[in-house]
Amino acid sequence: MFCFQCQETAKNQGCTIKGMCGKENDTANLQDLLIYNLKGIGVIAAAARATGAATPKEAALFVAQALFTTITNANFDNEKLNAWILQAQKVKKALYNSVGDKVGTDLHDSATWYSDDTSSFGAKAESVGVLATENEDVRSLRELLIIGLKGIAAYADHASVLGVEKDEIYDFMFEALASTTQDLSVDEMVAMVLKAGEVAVTTMAALDEANTTAYGHPELSEVNLGVSTNPGILISGHDLKDMEELLKQTEGSGVDVYTHGEMLPANYYPAFKKFAHLKGNYGGSWWHQNEDFESFNGPILMTTNCIVPMKKKNTYKEKVFTTGVVGYPGVEHIADRVNGGAKDFSKIVELAKTCSAPVEIETGKIVGGFAHNQVLALADKVVDAVKSGAIKRFIVMAGCDGRQKGRNYFTEVAEKLPKDTIILTAGCAKYRYNKLDLGDIGGIPRVLDAGQCNDCYSLVVIALKLKEVFELEDINDLPISFDIGWYEQKAVAVLLALLHLGVKGIRLGPTLPAFVSPTVLNVLVENFDIKPTTDADTDIEAMMQGK
Repeated sequence: MFCFQCQETAKNQGCTIKGMCGKENDTANLQDLLIYNLKGIGVIAAAARATGAATPKEAALFVAQALFTTITNANFDNEKLNAWILQAQKVKKALYNSVGDKVGTDLHDSATWYSDDTSSFGAKAESVGVLATENEDVRSLRELLIIGLKGIAAYADHASVLGVEKDEIYDFMFEALASTTQDLSVDEMVAMVLKAGEVAVTTMAALDEANTTAYGHPELSEVNLGVSTNPGILISGHDLKDMEELLKQTEGSGVDVYTHGEMLPANYYPAFKKFAHLKGNYGGSWWHQNEDFESFNGPILMTTNCIVPMKKKNTYKEKVFTTGVVGYPGVEHIADRVNGGAKDFSKIVELAKTCSAPVEIETGKIVGGFAHNQVLALADKVVDAVKSGAIKRFIVMAGCDGRQKGRNYFTEVAEKLPKDTIILTAGCAKYRYNKLDLGDIGGIPRVLDAGQCNDCYSLVVIALKLKEVFELEDINDLPISFDIGWYEQKAVAVLLALLHLGVKGIRLGPTLPAFVSPTVLNVLVENFDIKPTTDADTDIEAMMQGK
């Protein structure tokens, strides 16, 4: 195996024996082979579209879902990955059969390789993985694109579940996957990466449209951190459709529902607030789940990443359920919807009724719900505070949380920032500081949580609106600094989106990505002034000076 897609990769170089995430060698290889087959689908689709031939939307949606299942901490189940690979070959074959007369037979191996012998998958995977591209810079740009595509795919899948799909997103997935099999110039590859940023903006906007159309605009909310005396179900991940169906199926059952990790922002949506048995949020970000899931007592539903391997001392495995793209060995999987129906969560509900109430691990409330609609409703108040000098600077500390001790940096920054600064956040990075008592500025909380990682789109909307209000020509002239924490591939898609929008001077930490070669890093530094985080005091001083 060789995997360097997440921030925790071994020695900040690459995992070669076992993933730091807990992914085994053969699991990593199967994911590589799945991606190779997706490249083959992309090759066929891109060739067909070049002739003007249409390709089925179902193939594109499959590609999005298959990319999603390879995201860090989504799928550890080899049996399920084998099934994904076999299905990818069926999609590839069906696609070729429909357009073969137009694209011919002179295609890349990824488009022509087939095998239903799962015992041969390992050997093939070893020959087509990341290191199959020998040139370090070419490999860096290809993998930066693939990793960004994974984030785009995740958001596109969520949007599609709620009925919002855009052809330009699917078209780009095919084009981008195909491009990684071609001998392109460095400039052409850089252009493709930047185009991924443009498509990431389009995709996040589509998901924002899907979420707000279905569930209303997030609104300023106080979220309970305590527990009731009823048994409960803990729902984690990002999928709001799963959240909706679980709440409907538990209503009146005597079972309460709690959010965990990136599902916290579900508490901000009006459509979910009407459910009295949605009791609040339990625990912290994804990497605390071994402790949080143990003390919760009831069943846990994992709707997307991040699921982490259980420790020997953990006793909750029989209470975990996966759904969607998530897979974990020995854990029951809830099947996808059939013919427009809902998923069946009855087994989870019945199990919950036999469980004790959650152990209370904290009390109090946290405030969130500051997506673009809510913040723009406060625009006059915010603008007045900026003009009066009450707010000197906005610090965007969005992105991911993670296990590395160096991430204490983000807590330290939040604690040490001057009292006339506002933190804009989204994603699980917020858990480093969203429970701190940082006060407010004229009634505006100093931490404005927009929601999930995809809600970084809201932060972009807010920034662009402020640019308009202050009549500035360049987003970089705003009193805003970007201090981003990253962990997995959705954060990379967000980063590429910011680069597409022309944001410069982004600090990225706690380490720079291992998949960015020195040459490619130099391109990012020269064109966008990307820089690593250093220490809290130094970075705060620089950010307050607009550097």
